Amino acid sequence: MHDKQVRRRRAVLALLVGVSLILLTAYFGESPSSPLHSVQRGIVEVLSPIQSGASTALKPVRDIAGWFSNTFHAKSERDQLRREVRTLQAELAQAQTAQAENAQLIKQVGLDNSGTIASYKPVAARVIGRDPTLWYATIEVDEGSADGVHVNDPVTGDGALVGKVSTVAANVSFVTLITDHSFAVTAQVQDGVGDAGVLVPAVGNPNQLILQYLPRRAPIQTGQQVVTAGFKSGPLDSLFPQAIPIGQVSNANQNTLLGSGQVQVDPAADLRHLDVVQILIRPQAGTQRAQVP
Repeated sequence: MHDKQVRRRRAVLALLVGVSLILLTAYFGESPSSPLHSVQRGIVEVLSPIQSGASTALKPVRDIAGWFSNTFHAKSERDQLRREVRTLQAELAQAQTAQAENAQLIKQVGLDNSGTIASYKPVAARVIGRDPTLWYATIEVDEGSADGVHVNDPVTGDGALVGKVSTVAANVSFVTLITDHSFAVTAQVQDGVGDAGVLVPAVGNPNQLILQYLPRRAPIQTGQQVVTAGFKSGPLDSLFPQAIPIGQVSNANQNTLLGSGQVQVDPAADLRHLDVVQILIRPQAGTQRAQVP
């Protein structure tokens, strides 16, 4: 029974193929006025209005389908572009952070090569904490007593003095910045004669330092560099290496200098954006004392 069905289907298929070949041969072999061509034209004339009407009726459907397709495609492209933008933004942020750290490290290398801290052991540390409301007071770094850090060790960053270690744990330390109200250090103006005094934060202005106890007629001018003096002054027992940059004179008003023996100093380091610092281990004692009136 199955074989008969297969043979019957094959016979029908062969018949259809044969008829198709005969019709194609007759169609292409006849003239345009032949019956087959006439039948074709008649069929086209009958179906053409139906095709045109169907095309017109289905046009809104095609438009809606195209709109959905384009919308989904646009959303997909938008999501892809957003992912690419986020990736590029993350890469840019990393590059900018690396650039900022590199600039700070270059300044640190210059300070290390200056010879002013040759007798100290610099320990590099990364800033891991800062108070956003009191950024001028303290920072937290990721090195501690296990790395040889001690209280009062000087701390440099961005190529200048930034503070001293005030609290030490095994693996972290807190650094009191030079702009904190409790900080003071003997400092010297590079004015040709080495006039020195005590550098303290300006009251009410964390961006400003005051160098006080200077000689009243010191030849100090705006723009001159201020560096660590490297010796004690009265109660200032924490010593710092000599000639580490601290800042530069921003206001050397002669009347103020004559009246109070002080000038204004801008910090050299960008204390608000410190990423890496160096803790100077094993400071040595000095023998000089600051000039005080």
